[in-house]
Amino acid sequence: MSAPPLRARRATRRDDTRLALLFILPATVGLVTFYFWPMIRGLWLSLTSWDLLSPAEFVGLQNYRDMAADPVFWNALRVTALYVVINIGVQTVAALLLAVLMQRLSQSTLLRSLVLAPYLVSNVVAALVFLWILDFQLGIGNQLLTWLGLDRIGFFTSQTWAIPTIALVNVWRHMGYTALLIFAGLQTIPHTVYEAARMDGASETRTFFRITVPLLRPILGLVLIISVIGSFQVFDTVAVTTNGGPVDASRVLQLYIYDKAFAQFDFGYASALSVALLVLLMVVTFVQYRITRAGQTDLN
Repeated sequence: MSAPPLRARRATRRDDTRLALLFILPATVGLVTFYFWPMIRGLWLSLTSWDLLSPAEFVGLQNYRDMAADPVFWNALRVTALYVVINIGVQTVAALLLAVLMQRLSQSTLLRSLVLAPYLVSNVVAALVFLWILDFQLGIGNQLLTWLGLDRIGFFTSQTWAIPTIALVNVWRHMGYTALLIFAGLQTIPHTVYEAARMDGASETRTFFRITVPLLRPILGLVLIISVIGSFQVFDTVAVTTNGGPVDASRVLQLYIYDKAFAQFDFGYASALSVALLVLLMVVTFVQYRITRAGQTDLN
């Protein structure tokens, strides 16, 4: 059978392109409306002084100069970084171990559904539940400590414990979702690799560190990038449990931005803080991508 004429093939390609553009049009409109335009608007507002009630006044880089000399901003950045380190460190290790256990011991769909269940609970609900469980006076967590002969701990009222507690609450909520992402990555590793390792006499521990972890590098890089971006934007858990206290010990950057914008009506400065967070996330994402080499794989 002869090939179709070149003109007909070109017409078909044009029709496919139009159809593809039609499908992505709604998403493109939403992206421009809710992401690109607000980002451009925020960049402009960061160069102004605006209290929502009067016209915006252009002040150039004054907001950024104020931010550089703002001790509350630097404290919020330090608190946010501490939260990210605890949250990402514990969550990644726990999710990796959970994913490996699911692969080696059981691949039950029901088990995977149960692992994902905490992720389906909203941040506000999870925060309220743990706020009651870890209450200093009435919480069952402190009741258990008392029964064990230990002192009560102010999990959400102590400057030492506030951020670690919030980080671990969010580890509980997101760990299952992260584990399923890693579990999906484990399915891409050929079984022949593990069979060859067993024939060579490699132990489970050696196989994990020499085969599983290196071959998971692309998916681990993706998981770390997603998790870090999400961790830097923590807000609702802090707002529900501590509201930034005690004494700014848990005042993360997102909460500080919210306070500046909607409590003090300093939208210009809040926009500058948001731009600083955007630049920070871009730098962190770029560094993570380069270090983890997330776009490369050793399976080729």
